[in-house]
Amino acid sequence: MKSFHKHKYYYVLLLPGVIYFLLFKYIPMGGIAIAFQDFKIAGSVFDSPWVGLKWFRILFDSPDFWIALRNTVIISFYKLLFNFPAPIVLALLLNELLNGVFKRIVQTIIYFPHFVSWVVLGSILFSVFSVDTGVAKLLGLSSSPLMNPEVFRGFLVGSEMWKEVGWGTVIYLAAIAGVNPELYEAARIDGANRFQLVRHVTLPSIASTIVVLLILRTGQILNVGFDQIYILYNPLVYNVADTLDTYVYRVGLTMGRFPFATAAGLFQSVVGLCLLLFTNWLVRRMGERGLW
Repeated sequence: MKSFHKHKYYYVLLLPGVIYFLLFKYIPMGGIAIAFQDFKIAGSVFDSPWVGLKWFRILFDSPDFWIALRNTVIISFYKLLFNFPAPIVLALLLNELLNGVFKRIVQTIIYFPHFVSWVVLGSILFSVFSVDTGVAKLLGLSSSPLMNPEVFRGFLVGSEMWKEVGWGTVIYLAAIAGVNPELYEAARIDGANRFQLVRHVTLPSIASTIVVLLILRTGQILNVGFDQIYILYNPLVYNVADTLDTYVYRVGLTMGRFPFATAAGLFQSVVGLCLLLFTNWLVRRMGERGLW
C-alpha cells in the first residue's frame, strides 16, 4: 500500500488502458462458450444447449474452410516475407539521410497512407487500375489486377506495403536513435564504411526490437487483414483471396451462424497462440531475448 500510494498517479495513468483491455479483450472471452453451444440470437448464452465439438466438426468438414485456410497461410507468408523486412530497410535508408528537411518531407509522405482507411484506398485502387479509365488501360492490359486471380495475392501484398511500410518505420527509427553514438565512432576509427556501420553496428543494436516484432507478427499469421481483403476482393478471385476472416464473415455472420463463426475465430486464436509460444521459445533457444 505504501508503494501504491507513492506511485498512485502512475496507476491513474495506467487505469484507462486496464479498463480498455478488461472491457474489450477479457470480458468478451466469455463468448467463447458459444462455439460449444447451439446458440440462437433470440436466446441467451445461459439457455442455449451444449453441443460439444459439433461446430468444429462442421468447420473442418467444409472444403471451403480448407481453401480459406490455405489462402490465409499463403497470403500471410507473402506478407511476412516481403512486408516485415520492408520497414527495417526503409528505416535504415531514412537514417542515412543527412538533410533534415528532406527527411521530414519523405517521412510525412510515406506515413500518410497509414491514416487513410481501406475504404478510401480501395476506391482509389479500383479507379487507378480500371481497364476503362486507369493505368490498366494506358498499359493496354485486358484485365485489372483486381480481377486477375494470378496476380491478386501479389497485389494485396504490394498495396499493404504501400499503406503501412512508412508507419512501420516509426519503431525502428526510434530504436536506431537509441544506438550509442560511440559505437559508430569506434567503427569509423577502425575504417568501417557506411554499409559496414549498418551491418555491424545498427542491425545488431536493433536486433532485439526486430525479434520482438517478429514474434508478435507470427502470432497474427492467421489474421491477414479483413478490411483490405473485404474491400478489394470479388467473386472472380474468391479461390485465391477468400481468407478465414472473410469466410467467417460471409458464412458465419451474414447467415446468422454465430456458433460457427465463434468456432472459426477460436481456431484462429488457438493457432496464433501456439505459434506465438513456439516462436518465443525458438528465439530464446537461439540466444535472443524473447517476449518473456
